[in-house]
Amino acid sequence: MFPRLNMFRIGWRGVKLSRKVTNAAAFAQTQRRYSTDEQDRSLFGLLFDIDGVLVRGRTPIPAAKQCFRDLVDGDGKYKVPVVFVTNAGNSLRQTKAEQLSHLLEVEVSPDQVVLSHSPLRVFTQFHDLCVLVSGQGPVVEVAHNVGFKNVVTIDMLREAFPLQDMVDHHRRPKDIIPPSKDLPPIDAVILFGEPIRWETNLQLIVDVLLTNGRPGNTVTSLHYPHIPVLACNMDLLWMAEAKSPRFGHGMFLVCLESIYKKITGCELKYEALIGKPSVVTYNYAELLIRQQAENLGWTRPVERLYAIGDNPMADIYGANLYNRYLKAMHRSRAQVQAQGGSASQVTGDLACEASDDAKCSGQVMVGGSFEHRLPEGCGSILVCTGVYNRDQQDLPSDPEQAVTEQRIFHGHRDFRFDPSLTQPSFIVHDVRDAVELVFQLEGRPLQ
Repeated sequence: MFPRLNMFRIGWRGVKLSRKVTNAAAFAQTQRRYSTDEQDRSLFGLLFDIDGVLVRGRTPIPAAKQCFRDLVDGDGKYKVPVVFVTNAGNSLRQTKAEQLSHLLEVEVSPDQVVLSHSPLRVFTQFHDLCVLVSGQGPVVEVAHNVGFKNVVTIDMLREAFPLQDMVDHHRRPKDIIPPSKDLPPIDAVILFGEPIRWETNLQLIVDVLLTNGRPGNTVTSLHYPHIPVLACNMDLLWMAEAKSPRFGHGMFLVCLESIYKKITGCELKYEALIGKPSVVTYNYAELLIRQQAENLGWTRPVERLYAIGDNPMADIYGANLYNRYLKAMHRSRAQVQAQGGSASQVTGDLACEASDDAKCSGQVMVGGSFEHRLPEGCGSILVCTGVYNRDQQDLPSDPEQAVTEQRIFHGHRDFRFDPSLTQPSFIVHDVRDAVELVFQLEGRPLQ
């Protein structure tokens, strides 16, 4: 599957990699001679995180530009399928693609971008409902873009019920109390990303949950289970230009969960958790990888994926969880075929259960122009230019003995913690090292 380095260290441009090659045959296979013939070369795709891997805030990481110059040919065509998978979500794919094109000085298509909310496109059962959306930026446009037709924002809710938001004394209604406005009952809550006024968003979202979607009503009894909540981006922390990580949307979710449980005594339940490390996000990214492969003229399925990120609890955990999911799918298909059935009979629920993912609804199992065959696996590569800092957070050789972030689990509450899932296949210094390593392992020329 993927060459692994663990008990000895291999030098790579002065960077130490921490995994061992446990399958000598698989490793030897990657040392094939270079070939331009598709039938003779390995077919793989790359999944790039953005913040902490390609940029820090609005500043490009120096290695990123050179890396992408090498990833395209003289005509600007990518040598392998490339998809950007980020937990950022307060923008449109088109906007993010334009930003990346400018920063990396290569053309990036919106079809190469997976934002934290992108997989909501497949949650069609919610698209006709009235949904409350929380986040910042063009949230209404984002909601419409992924398929929601009837959208209510926190600002619309606050305007309709001005007495509901009372924390900021300067924003309280003065003198004459304006009448409440009618809004349709809210059927579901969509959390796109961290909002600007946390206290307002927390208060009004809890109001909606406690009143079964009718925040103008008095709370007389507990409605539980509450209306569906779908949350995008579970990152507790993320790396911008500051010297240390900043609070992410995962921190907002911690606050919301704590408040709801403190008031009701019940756990806040999610209909779906979307964004890394959720399997549904990687399923969606794999769909785009397939489409990119077809655009490159490939006639055979992509065999392997490599996910490059800076956050052990999002990028590495997610890639390893998806790798486990892929293995479960292949095992399930093999069992069905051994019993005389068809691989298409394997359901997403079966493999989802085997992958230990907490929320797998909305799985993407869409075929391409060739018969859909899932990749063999997904390798995880951790870079040291973002959340992870080798000097502060040395990953142990034995994943059962220690955990990153000083044995504190920074993943989401609903994801079972497994120390092995935070262990990357490889650790390198930056994204350029990561890409050069992948091409070396695959026996392909990069330049």
